[in-house]
Amino acid sequence: MPLEVGKIVEGIVTGITNFGAFIQLEAGKTGLVHISEVSDNYVKDIHEYLKQKDKVKVKILSIDGKGKISLSIKQAKSKKSTNNPYQWTENDFHQKNLSFEDQLSKFLKESEERQQSLKKNFDSKRSGGYKKASLK
Repeated sequence: MPLEVGKIVEGIVTGITNFGAFIQLEAGKTGLVHISEVSDNYVKDIHEYLKQKDKVKVKILSIDGKGKISLSIKQAKSKKSTNNPYQWTENDFHQKNLSFEDQLSKFLKESEERQQSLKKNFDSKRSGGYKKASLK
């Protein structure tokens, strides 16, 4: 099966650098997942998300004239609209025949995680990386 832009395929992590991860695809082809395409959240240390020999699903973003393949893990698992990351689909509520209580619990947990992430980002931007001088 030929590799095509837009397809979601499986691959194995063969190398990790400070800017991304190399993924072995079918037919001996290798592509790169840039660190910004690993997760929807900010990735400071890619080793917290991936390790060598991990099997991952990736979306093929581009294949240039020289055969370089650009990949995305976050886009491969994103089934929600890219315009609104908090938009819920019908599948989100009917996954694995979960009870209403389980669905509600899952929603509350994900919502709390989003709130914590937003608060952490807001607090780090608010501090500005400097400290006020004390007046003594």
